[in-house]
Amino acid sequence: MSHEVVEKNVGLMAVLIFIVVSIGGLVEIVPLLFASQTTEPVEGVEPDPPLEFAGRDVYVREGCYNCHSQQIRPFRAETERYGHYSVAGEFVYDRPFQWGSKRTGPDLARVGGRYSDDWHYAHLMNPRDVVPESNMPAYPWLAERELDPEAVVSRMRSQKRLLGVPYSEEQLNEAASQLEGKTEMDAVIAYLQGLGTAVSR
Repeated sequence: MSHEVVEKNVGLMAVLIFIVVSIGGLVEIVPLLFASQTTEPVEGVEPDPPLEFAGRDVYVREGCYNCHSQQIRPFRAETERYGHYSVAGEFVYDRPFQWGSKRTGPDLARVGGRYSDDWHYAHLMNPRDVVPESNMPAYPWLAERELDPEAVVSRMRSQKRLLGVPYSEEQLNEAASQLEGKTEMDAVIAYLQGLGTAVSR
């Protein structure tokens, strides 16, 4: 079949494009379904506890992923700055995952434990108080909004039922009491403090 025949027949070209894209997709995706290193959690990775789970939802809602990736590439310049490169097994319970390449701000994949809770609080209230050159917006309203424990528990149950996240019934039953009186600021800080702590730096 010559190029001329394909280029003059739009329908045939569309069918051939579909076939090529389908084969390419299968070659890329199918092996990942059978590779345990991409589907099994690495040692130490557990589903987020209730407060971190709620914090992740706030993080996504506020669009933090638009400026902060959570994916360290296996290059010396990145590992020296951020720590151990990211591995797939860290993110098996992370839906949707927060990878990406956009870094208006630094990568947060290993930010857990690098700063105190007070530092994160000050940074979220007014980033320029701790990083004078920062162009990050402030998020003071997070300190004013209390979490809705029942809504968080409902989302955790959905993750267990629909996505197979291994929360125990005991964890789910205790979750609401652990969230009582907590603010969205508490939740985001807990989420940030947990990032990347399962993999040694």
